[in-house]
Amino acid sequence: MKFTASTRKAQGTGASRRLRRADKLPGIVYGGKVPATPIELDHNEIFHALRKEKFHASILDMELDGQNEKVLLRAFQMHPYKPQVLHIDFQRIAADEPIHMHVPLHFIGEEKSPAVIVEKANVTHTLTEIEVACLPANLPEFITVDLSGLTVQEPIHVSNLALPEGVTAVLKPDEDPTVASAVVISEEVDTPAEPAVAADAVPATAEKSAEQ
Repeated sequence: MKFTASTRKAQGTGASRRLRRADKLPGIVYGGKVPATPIELDHNEIFHALRKEKFHASILDMELDGQNEKVLLRAFQMHPYKPQVLHIDFQRIAADEPIHMHVPLHFIGEEKSPAVIVEKANVTHTLTEIEVACLPANLPEFITVDLSGLTVQEPIHVSNLALPEGVTAVLKPDEDPTVASAVVISEEVDTPAEPAVAADAVPATAEKSAEQ
């Protein structure tokens, strides 16, 4: 994806407010062998781009003052209740330097799994993304998780994922998180209610006692 930006001359809280009133978005781009650069962008362009999954998990082409740079989205701040982006951060990348990135998971085959067809289980997607390490050229837009073999006894872990060539999952030692699992929800058995005692079904002995 491609977007445009320009170097931000004025800085500070007041300058940022003026930018926002003019439908501009203050931001910064950092990394590489050059100093961090304050930038300004078109707010509406970025606001709509942020709605796209690809903008969050792929190499972006930023045209800064007419020069093309490869960047990654690293952070952004939204207004607490308005549909407005307040600030955004990008990181420059180099083709020969590995990057770490959170990549979304796309699930397929759930309806074909033994967990659903045979065991009538409910499938839970425990993770929706994983962190990977790779060179920029190898960064996948998403990772496909095939659930067609999922069973209640065998959940799918990160180690079971078919990662693209040159891509590795970033995990702690001896860590292998669950990606998806299936659980059978037992049906509740209705317990018959105790029969109600009618008001006119009082034992005769009780009636006599009441009369005395």
